[in-house]
Amino acid sequence: MLNIKYILENKELVRDKLISRNFDITVFDNFLSLAQERGKLMSSAQEQKSKLTKLSKQFGIYKNDLEKLSLLKKEIEKVKSLETQLTNQANELNFKLDEILATIPNLPLDEIPFGKDENDNKVINVYEIGTKKDFEKPHYEIASELNMIDIPRAVKQSGSRFVIYKNEGSKLVRALINFMLDLHKQKGYDEFLTPYLVRSEMLFGTGQLPKFKEDMFKVENSDLYLIPTAEITLTNYYNNEIVNLDKPFKACAYTECFRSEVGSSGKDTKGIIRQHQFKKVEIVKVTTKDDAIKEFNLMLEDAKNVLFKLEIPFREVLLSTGDMGFSSRKTIDLELWLPSESKYREVSSVSYMGDFQARRAKIRYKNQDQKTEYAHTMNGSALAVDRLVAAIIEQYLDTDGNLVIPKVLVPYMGMDKIYKK
Repeated sequence: MLNIKYILENKELVRDKLISRNFDITVFDNFLSLAQERGKLMSSAQEQKSKLTKLSKQFGIYKNDLEKLSLLKKEIEKVKSLETQLTNQANELNFKLDEILATIPNLPLDEIPFGKDENDNKVINVYEIGTKKDFEKPHYEIASELNMIDIPRAVKQSGSRFVIYKNEGSKLVRALINFMLDLHKQKGYDEFLTPYLVRSEMLFGTGQLPKFKEDMFKVENSDLYLIPTAEITLTNYYNNEIVNLDKPFKACAYTECFRSEVGSSGKDTKGIIRQHQFKKVEIVKVTTKDDAIKEFNLMLEDAKNVLFKLEIPFREVLLSTGDMGFSSRKTIDLELWLPSESKYREVSSVSYMGDFQARRAKIRYKNQDQKTEYAHTMNGSALAVDRLVAAIIEQYLDTDGNLVIPKVLVPYMGMDKIYKK
């Protein structure tokens, strides 16, 4: 959530930033209009309060004049009533302002490229590790032939956009998860195993609600939602708390993630690229304002490190203002090479949020002057497991149709190849 004081002191700057994000500027104009109206009401209420103070001092003057004392009491009641009315009206506008403020996205940093959508994103690095293969056979056909997945039976049980991993397929998933968690723990992240169901308050804190309600699965007759990412449970670990941030809070977690994929009809209907239930290792940091950018850059390197060690070709993409997530000030996507599609596909988004989420979730810390400030948060997929599986299957298939296991995964798999049956 943005700081309302900052908005009112920097109206044109905020307007320009929101326009760059394709935000409906009439909503912002309505916000400013209501804020101005609220300001007038609060000023008028303060005038009545000052008037009350002056009137109250006259009691001593007229204490022996019953007629004037009676008139004074009536005047005080009248002013009190007006002050209460004005204060109530201002409070009603406060509620409306908070409702609108909850829908206004974060402001991109100045370095973010202006753009309408993903077509305006900027490729900043390309890492062609190993052999960048290019062939037509997709991961889901290869995995089925190797008896690693069963999509038809997953569809029978749950419908489209689900997969059953089996045999060496499920073992590969487990190996990837353990490898990534071990890697992040070596970098100083604490490992968590969190709930998959959270209350709406937590989703508001990280910015999924109210805007993305339709993208999530809600438990009927309950305030609980299935999480679309562990960002929610890890960031909200300190929801409504004052945290000691002498050193950054660094957390990692593997979770199942659940998304309804509203708006993705017809996209990636085959395979394991886009699913309603998918697997992800997430990394999150909560830091001071002064440490934030340094920690974000380190987090990005931690996510990239997974792909370097797996020797999968990938590129680094700075998202434009029109393609960034709602809560983000800066996002860099890591996109791995998928040979069967001859294109790069996102496997991680590493995002810096500033104090946007912390304001919503009331995560605070004491600065060096012992003043309370909102923390800064950041998160990243490190990485999305199913898309890694797809890339490994396509990238590591040998000429005999066997799947070579990436070197770093051999200790976790207990084998160096999955042989064609």
